[in-house]
Amino acid sequence: MKYPAFFLLLLLGGCEKLSSPLPAQQFTHVAKGSYAAALSDDARFAAVSSVQDGVALWDLQTNALKYQWRHQDAADNLVFSLAISHDNSHVLTADQHTYALWNTENGKNIGYWQLDEATVRDIAVSDNGAHLLIGKSNGGVQHITLASGRRLEFLGHTERINSVAMSPNGRYALTGGNDYKAYLWDTQSAQIIYSFSHPSRVTKVALDPQGRYAFTADSQDLAQIWDIKTGNLISKLQFSARQQVFSAVTFSPDGKTLATGAPTRKLALWDVQTGTELQRWQVSVRPDSRPPSAVVHAVAFLGDNQLISESSSGIAEVWDIKHDDK
Repeated sequence: MKYPAFFLLLLLGGCEKLSSPLPAQQFTHVAKGSYAAALSDDARFAAVSSVQDGVALWDLQTNALKYQWRHQDAADNLVFSLAISHDNSHVLTADQHTYALWNTENGKNIGYWQLDEATVRDIAVSDNGAHLLIGKSNGGVQHITLASGRRLEFLGHTERINSVAMSPNGRYALTGGNDYKAYLWDTQSAQIIYSFSHPSRVTKVALDPQGRYAFTADSQDLAQIWDIKTGNLISKLQFSARQQVFSAVTFSPDGKTLATGAPTRKLALWDVQTGTELQRWQVSVRPDSRPPSAVVHAVAFLGDNQLISESSSGIAEVWDIKHDDK
């Protein structure tokens, strides 16, 4: 589905040995493992999708289940992509052919939509649920403004979309696909602002909500951080091993660090300016997992001193960040 190549890497690299500290806290959100998950930028909410239980919205401040949602009542839940707006007001959920918007205040559904000419690859939602961004298997990216019903189709990519991101106000989109390209573009005009080239398929993109940085990574060994005010390259992540693939990415609120998750249990913290790895961890696996591995679905910063992750093991975990004394 969303990570066809990731799970092969999971099998090949899932047993990678890392020196990993233990999590400071653990919370089980899904007993039999999750299909997808998203964390809000401020780590207030987690949306977790599992086949049997649908999509669950958790309040992480109290670790309490807030709502449970389903696209279809009579079938197994197949929601594979989740996005939470920067202001925490809405959650966007998607399976291969349908996507739905939910209000986090009252749990109500805002609407369902269906794609007929392609399948959904990735999604994003703006503040107030005002704008939706849908990356598609045919290379198109659709930007929807709900108040007016306006639908803009971005056709800059020539092959399948793998990852999308959107600014909190819905004005800018970052998209990456199998055409070895990532584009930052204006959702009002569909004009390309910057084009970021890679030597292989672009598999993950992310935007800093503060409007400072963009992140683009491919299926081989190139992950880059860009200044989106100038389009200049800031740094390349300095890998200790090749074939680094990312399943989760987020920038710290102060813009100094970047947290990433991988399909091989790896959670890592990076210096934005230099691209050096500062710290790494391994997320936990379910006892019955064979091989013993897990995909990191999402990661977020809990203040300056901790990260929280959600993985396919169905467990949310809190990790302590070590700071060098200066």
